[in-house]
Amino acid sequence: RARSVGAIRDLDYYLARHLLALAPHPSPELALAIAAVSRANGDGDVCLDLAASAAGPVLRDAPQPDWRGIAAPALPEWVSALRDSGIVGSPGATQPLILDAAGRLYLAKYFDFEQTIAAGLRQRLVDRDDVDLGHLASLLARHFPDTPAGDGQKLACALAVLRHLAVISGGPGTGKTHTVARILALLVELAQGRRLRIRLAAPTGKAAARLAEAIRLSVETLRQDPATACVAAAIPAEASTLHRLLGLGRGGFRRDGDDPLSLDVLVVDETSMVDVPLMARLLAATPADARVILLGDRDQLASVEAGSALGDICNHGAPTAWGDDLLARMRSLGLEPPSPAANARRGPMADSLARLTDSRRFSATSAIGALAGATNAGDVAAAFEVLAAGDDVGWCTPSADEVATVLAVEVRDWLAAYRRTADPVEAMQRLNRFRVLCAVREGPWGVTALNAQVEGALARLGVLAPGDGHYPGRPLLVTQNDYSVRLFNGDVGLVLPDPAAGGALRAFF
Repeated sequence: RARSVGAIRDLDYYLARHLLALAPHPSPELALAIAAVSRANGDGDVCLDLAASAAGPVLRDAPQPDWRGIAAPALPEWVSALRDSGIVGSPGATQPLILDAAGRLYLAKYFDFEQTIAAGLRQRLVDRDDVDLGHLASLLARHFPDTPAGDGQKLACALAVLRHLAVISGGPGTGKTHTVARILALLVELAQGRRLRIRLAAPTGKAAARLAEAIRLSVETLRQDPATACVAAAIPAEASTLHRLLGLGRGGFRRDGDDPLSLDVLVVDETSMVDVPLMARLLAATPADARVILLGDRDQLASVEAGSALGDICNHGAPTAWGDDLLARMRSLGLEPPSPAANARRGPMADSLARLTDSRRFSATSAIGALAGATNAGDVAAAFEVLAAGDDVGWCTPSADEVATVLAVEVRDWLAAYRRTADPVEAMQRLNRFRVLCAVREGPWGVTALNAQVEGALARLGVLAPGDGHYPGRPLLVTQNDYSVRLFNGDVGLVLPDPAAGGALRAFF
């Protein structure tokens, strides 16, 4: 019935059928559990919490009412049926399904992925014993002149140097890539001539390109100073996707624990987009003695596949709730770590966590800062108070008939100025000052419909002619990586006349 109403996918249905055929003692309870854990994986969860579903809706947040109404058995009966099935084992077993002591049911591969991540993190939760604290203190003073002893970026840099693993989280504009560029400069100088093998990586091609660009811009000041030019030269100017780093091919990933990566320092940006399977493979392939620096925003861009590795890591400790030994080393560097909140949970990851909170793009008291804070806190009332005030951000609810008119008014003046320049660089800068962001792709408020509405409204204004196809100023979005021309999924370009081609239209990126 669940499949017939679209509550479970064909994948969930056929996996349940396949595993039921393997089970020595199949049962309806087993079938429901398999379909539900597979569906949970599709929704981004690595496991199914039986206790939360027992004797109630299997998936409380499922969008389909029929699926929410499919009740699970009571927990004791459900667990008993799974244990007796012959294909559900305890942690360490080799059955296709794993049920842990807390009542969480996993597909075995996802349980193994989580265990690999846990082991990879645990072995790196140690201090580095090869750091000259006196030298580090002098370098911090030089790289952060006239900066308070409690500056968040300075503290994050020190943490990354002092620990095998550093997880630096921060929202937009808080300086994550600027901070990691300073970390790399510190590590290069502390190496005192020894060549460090540094690799930069990110989950997507676009993220990797932006990481490399941000690092290059951040080290430019080092390159201009003769005293640090050699330091800048030792920091890589290129980044790769994690899949390329791990050598993904038709046979799978080439790099693993038996053939690890050759590196001393690994920097991963946009870690919030790294799913559990990829994080497990990355940590397994990274040498145990290498520094690992993970950057990301725990409140942004969850991974597409199952699991939220960065969020889970950050939830196992409070930033700045550091232990006494780490605090003593920080203070010996002349730093002043902030006092942890009274209810801060120390957790096993605490000594490897740093959080950047000061945005260089907007203040916390600005409208966008207040809206972001309310959104991250889940405070709907506070978010709507900011929107109702109409200061920099606002809330409007046009009818479907009014959408085209509203959009035309919004884009008309901007587009007129944008199209007055023939210079591709200037045109791109103007384009980057304006965006319409859609939450969905299809439907009346989706990307496809709103693009058509905007083009129709602009045609009525005489800005473009109907049926132009490619027209001067038309934005383009790359949807597939093309390494041969260094264009990546998500890159934006413009169609403009090319004087070098007699005014013919060309795409500029």
